[in-house]
Amino acid sequence: MPLPAGSQGRVLVFDSLQNRTYRSALVMLHPLAPSKALDFLGRLCLAAVFVNALPGKFSGFQATAAAIASKGIPEPLAGVLLVAAIVILIAGSLLLVFGSNTRLGASLLLVFLVPTTLIFHTVPIDPAFFMNLALIGALILAITRSTSAAVPNFRDVRARDGMKALR
Repeated sequence: MPLPAGSQGRVLVFDSLQNRTYRSALVMLHPLAPSKALDFLGRLCLAAVFVNALPGKFSGFQATAAAIASKGIPEPLAGVLLVAAIVILIAGSLLLVFGSNTRLGASLLLVFLVPTTLIFHTVPIDPAFFMNLALIGALILAITRSTSAAVPNFRDVRARDGMKALR
């Protein structure tokens, strides 16, 4: 249904044709803008790097905990830190891609990535160090850019479905 001229995203919905009373309802007619779609795709690709690291942490839990302990962290604490890292990776990735607060997701991933990079990849510097630097930069960009409006919002879909019921 095309909008009346000058309505600017509002449609008049008549409650009663006899009284000509009306109320306005916001119509969500804006498709996902290309920049928002690219933001979403970028966040999805960024989170994929962290999600890809999860299966190895699950399947090689003991070996990963031993690698953490080999860096001077006490053995019992290594397992606790690994569990915390897994939780942070899952929560951070989900929030970065689908959350209404992508800054929180990016911050959680930084909380995981910065100490991991410093502990495991600096002495000696290995190729993963430079990849982690790039990821840290991307997460900082995600924090400094407000991208929460680029997250697909299912409330918009419900609002559109509600409009159909009002017609």
